[in-house]
Amino acid sequence: MLSTAVERRTAGGALRVSPPTCPARCQDSTVDSPEVARAIDAAISIAVTLGLPADDAAVLQNSNKLALRLLPCDVFARVAAAGLEHAAFEVELAQRLAETESPVAALDPRVEPRGHERDGFEVTLWTYYESVTAEISPAAYAEALEHMHAGMRKLEVPTPHFTDRVADAQRIVSAREDSPALFDDDRRMLASTLRRLRRAIRDHGAAEQLLHGEPHPGNVLSTANGPLFVDLETCCHGPVEFDLAHVPESVSEHYPGVDQALLRDCRQLVLAMVAAWRWEPGDQLPNGMPFGRELLSALRAGPPWPTIDEVFGRLPGP
Repeated sequence: MLSTAVERRTAGGALRVSPPTCPARCQDSTVDSPEVARAIDAAISIAVTLGLPADDAAVLQNSNKLALRLLPCDVFARVAAAGLEHAAFEVELAQRLAETESPVAALDPRVEPRGHERDGFEVTLWTYYESVTAEISPAAYAEALEHMHAGMRKLEVPTPHFTDRVADAQRIVSAREDSPALFDDDRRMLASTLRRLRRAIRDHGAAEQLLHGEPHPGNVLSTANGPLFVDLETCCHGPVEFDLAHVPESVSEHYPGVDQALLRDCRQLVLAMVAAWRWEPGDQLPNGMPFGRELLSALRAGPPWPTIDEVFGRLPGP
């Protein structure tokens, strides 16, 4: 799992922070640092109230949600600000996908499957999986994604359309107050790209279904049970090529029946969407501004369109 830093909070209350081990998710801002300690306390307190032994926590990821490993009960806790109303949807979807034997992370079986609120945070508790390999093979990654898509086709779930996510990116670039640091030439380029590709992909007429929304490497775990996907709150409806645009090229090469022209359009669209999000005030992604500039450079350079992980890999290391 991707992480911005590895942190531990001990029973004595001290919070220790180690250097980052790998980059954070490219689509998310982080939980504000002053809130991290409170979020950890809330998760530990909820676990104890539910009868799980917990007096320590390791921060695995700090993105739009805080991901924790609670110890010694070995629970994977996801913590978000209360009121976002993501937990109920994500918990229900995880349960329904598990019934289809889809490769998704399981909720912790020792507690009631729901969101638990405390001190302004909502916490969901999941099974913790030890990582068994440093990397997932492209073939195994693609097979797991195909398997999940097959399970998703069996479900009728009301979710946003992928164009709703594009519209959010369009909002950011269309209003100067939502992207004050974005240069006018870049604003026009992003606005034109988003508008054109939103229409082109919609008009392509490809079959659409329930999608993960962001099945990038930060949202797939390498476990003894094979690759498992996490972070289902980004689910949307659209062509499978929209999901494939988020994964490394070597993975999409192993996925059967891909419409390559549509995938190229989706890759360019995802580059433009992520670039737009980087210019929103308050974006806290580490290296967010350099990443945004690199995305703009990739869009201006033209095809072949790189994947998100390729662009992120161009950034200088810490």
